[in-house]
Amino acid sequence: MSKLNIHDEASAPAAARPALEAVKAANGMIPNMLGVLAENPAALDAYLSLSRIFDTAGFTPLERQVVLLTVSIENTCHFCVAAHSAASAAAGLDMTVIEAVRNNQPLPDPRLEGLRLFTRRMVRQRGFVSDADVTVFLKAGWDKSAILGVILGVALKTISNYTNHVAETPLNPPYKPFAWAPCTRACAGDGR
Repeated sequence: MSKLNIHDEASAPAAARPALEAVKAANGMIPNMLGVLAENPAALDAYLSLSRIFDTAGFTPLERQVVLLTVSIENTCHFCVAAHSAASAAAGLDMTVIEAVRNNQPLPDPRLEGLRLFTRRMVRQRGFVSDADVTVFLKAGWDKSAILGVILGVALKTISNYTNHVAETPLNPPYKPFAWAPCTRACAGDGR
């Protein structure tokens, strides 16, 4: 059970109702995390706005999911890992990549692996990545704009990951087949 209210378009504060109605119209449901954020309409608006902005940060849909899943895994957010996995499957993205990210395994594409590792370093180091980290990222085929795009993705997921930690947000039924638990040492990947 969630520690915070999970609103729908009827129970949410008036200022949050239009956003929840739009989400439901677009997706056929309101993800529980957005229902939790609706308690504070400004928080809901910030998350939805930042999500739309992140969509324009220069990453492909698969690259965006690599960033968002990596952040959510590093922050141990069960809800977001399941939700982004479900969204990836629904969008027809390469699920072998998604499964590798979920299991903290290296990606076969060097550019995507560079993105995954840099995102992970960004979260683990709280933004204090080394010059070597930046050099490796750039040599993997990324540019300096992508560094800021990763930071944007980290900011976006910090809102949702922390919300889900506090709320203990339960998974919506469509996300349950993608339930996730942190991997054991056997799937931990490299320690970078």
